[in-house]
Amino acid sequence: MNAPAPPAAASPETEPDALAGFTIGVTATRRREEFCALLERRGARVVQAPAIRLVPLAEDADLLAATRTALAGPVHDVVITTGVGFRGWMAAAEGWGLSAELAAHLASARLLTRGPKARGAVRAAGLNDHWTPATESCEEVKQYLLAQDLRGRRIAVQLHGEPLTGFVGALRGAGAEVIEVPVYRWLPYRDPSPLRRLISQTVSGAVDAVAFTSAPAVLAMLSAARADGLEEALLAAFAGPVVAACVGPVTAAPLQERGVPVVQPERSRLGALARTLARHLPAHGVTRLVAGGHGLEIRGHAVVVDGELKPLPPAPMAVLKRLADKPGHVVARSELRTVLPGGPSRDSAEHAVEMAITRLRRALGPPGIVETVVKRGYRLACERGGAV
Repeated sequence: MNAPAPPAAASPETEPDALAGFTIGVTATRRREEFCALLERRGARVVQAPAIRLVPLAEDADLLAATRTALAGPVHDVVITTGVGFRGWMAAAEGWGLSAELAAHLASARLLTRGPKARGAVRAAGLNDHWTPATESCEEVKQYLLAQDLRGRRIAVQLHGEPLTGFVGALRGAGAEVIEVPVYRWLPYRDPSPLRRLISQTVSGAVDAVAFTSAPAVLAMLSAARADGLEEALLAAFAGPVVAACVGPVTAAPLQERGVPVVQPERSRLGALARTLARHLPAHGVTRLVAGGHGLEIRGHAVVVDGELKPLPPAPMAVLKRLADKPGHVVARSELRTVLPGGPSRDSAEHAVEMAITRLRRALGPPGIVETVVKRGYRLACERGGAV
């Protein structure tokens, strides 16, 4: 009898500690708890800062007016951008006593769904979807329609919280009559303080990544940063040490338009985004070196010493990172003073550095990793240029 196959080795992104030592900001509102759990399960420290809130328009005059306009004549194409939006539209129509008429009207149209969630909502309503783009992007839907003769066609476009000005303008420019269906809108979150704190943490480098699951959340964070005079500093942080992780191309677009590099999964799913972060941060956000004969992995808010994860407070971590920038070289106390939280201090500056070094040594455990060079400063006990 054949021996049972050995269990498959865990891939890096599924290991339970893949994100241990990293801090990730989460701006999501919908399914926030689910996404945070995916990150925490991999060891991440999560900072929750919802950027927006979803406001249904079930009783809004604009949605009722758009629905009546759609029902007033034949609709040839319906662009469905989100599953939650389509379900909200159908629920609102039911409240107005128009659900049967709307369903019959939609059944005679081509239903173009932006992604699997929108497609699932259409099928759950008992309707047939016509086409879904491989990229799950509005841009591909637009190109699909523009490749056809749109003169005289009536097209309903379900908006997803903000105007699709370029999309709608292109269809109208091609001769279509476009009916915009504003099913819901995004507004800033009621309590802006968590988002403002996350902006400050991002600018200061206190987080390793910020995850975005919708374009309105990106725009809300940029707007809040602009109001505090921090937009350029925030963009610089995303262009530098802090990873901007987006669930898909639609979410990434506002950042990419501003020249910000983004990390995104191949498929626009929360699970895929968590796995992407679990691959990217350990590969790009870790400094590895040997000091005092011990292997060190320096992560966002923790250091792994000989395989053991050891969280560090902000001051010792800032000192360790500066020492690791120059492995084996002496770093003066005056330079270390500049990286302490709060910036350089004139009062008890030497004492603050000594306390940070003492706490760092205590947290690291084994002696001999951080050496004192009398009257000069401190160094990591490794060969010069000793990063591995």
